[in-house]
Amino acid sequence: MYQQELARSGAALFKVRGKYLISVIAIGAVIAFLSGAIGPFATPSANLAWFWVSLGIAVAGALIRVVTSGYAALGTSGNCKSEAVASELNTTGPYSLVRNPLYLGRILNFSGIAMLSGNWVYAALVFLISVLVYERISVYEEEFLRKEFGDAHAKWAQDVPFLLPRLRGWVKPKYPFWWRRCVLRENTKVFAVISVPILNHFARMGFDVGQLTELAGWFYFWVGVAAIELIVVNLRKFTKTFDAIS
Repeated sequence: MYQQELARSGAALFKVRGKYLISVIAIGAVIAFLSGAIGPFATPSANLAWFWVSLGIAVAGALIRVVTSGYAALGTSGNCKSEAVASELNTTGPYSLVRNPLYLGRILNFSGIAMLSGNWVYAALVFLISVLVYERISVYEEEFLRKEFGDAHAKWAQDVPFLLPRLRGWVKPKYPFWWRRCVLRENTKVFAVISVPILNHFARMGFDVGQLTELAGWFYFWVGVAAIELIVVNLRKFTKTFDAIS
């Protein structure tokens, strides 16, 4: 009964999961603006360490997603927002260490982004919410996979952990790395990880455009990354570069 309730709530959350990232970033920027601090500690050195740890966690989550999306079978782990889909059961590569690597990556990614606000309470809250949200979405997807793949899913689930990865048992990916699929799936998330530290620093400066000269190097770097993101978005909309890739 409890499992069914988790799956029902997970089905609802599955449809709106894409909006969560924007909320986490926006609230973090507001906190950075109001506090003006890069960390929760009293000393600059400790706060600087907090910043690098935060960025490391956010990047680690993004990398997990990049690797997972690149090696997953086509027709699985897609961008569909309405319901779970799977042309086959992913059991190799990252899926040989944890059954839900994309959501593990998302939890780490969101937690790191929240930490970059400089507020540990917000970071802890985002971590807990992320675990609750993606636990339920994972249960929903696993109910779908259990119905689709039966014994194959049961055998895989018996050996591979749900969200906390095991440290051994890596199985070589079944397919080569799909670069186009990886770009299609993760370009926006990678762009967000690059943008957040710059956005939060700008927020701590009071969004004062006149002080952008202090961020000139980082600003031009961000503009270059934004240009790449814009190119990818337009390739998706107006060309066949990413056709037949889910």
